[in-house]
Amino acid sequence: MASTQIKSEVKTLKASQEEVFNFLSDFNNIKELLPEDKISDWTSTQDECSFKIQGAATIPLVKDSVEEFSRINIISGPKAPFPFTLVAHINPIEGESGCTGHLEFDGEINAFLKMMVVKPLTNLFDYMAHRLSKKF
Repeated sequence: MASTQIKSEVKTLKASQEEVFNFLSDFNNIKELLPEDKISDWTSTQDECSFKIQGAATIPLVKDSVEEFSRINIISGPKAPFPFTLVAHINPIEGESGCTGHLEFDGEINAFLKMMVVKPLTNLFDYMAHRLSKKF
């Protein structure tokens, strides 16, 4: 099974790296970044969340580790349809007060499933990056 990588659009955020990091570190906030009309069965705590994507599987996210203010490493929870990692990158902008943010996904998806999930996942991560840029 090959590894599948998806990288969201990189968005410029008008907030400090610390502010964005603190927001994303609390998984209760992730819901704000998701398309409300396509998400159901939302549950969350500070360090994990789970939701069902319309017409697809339940996606459990678990905070694995963090590099303060710059990176949040997320792993798939026990009921995920396949193992994956998701990394939120928050990078300072040289000489400016804002930062940039994007998501990088790496999953072990079989060829059949890959055909069905790559486009929706790409759209989801771009949507989340867009919502983050609207928030900050």
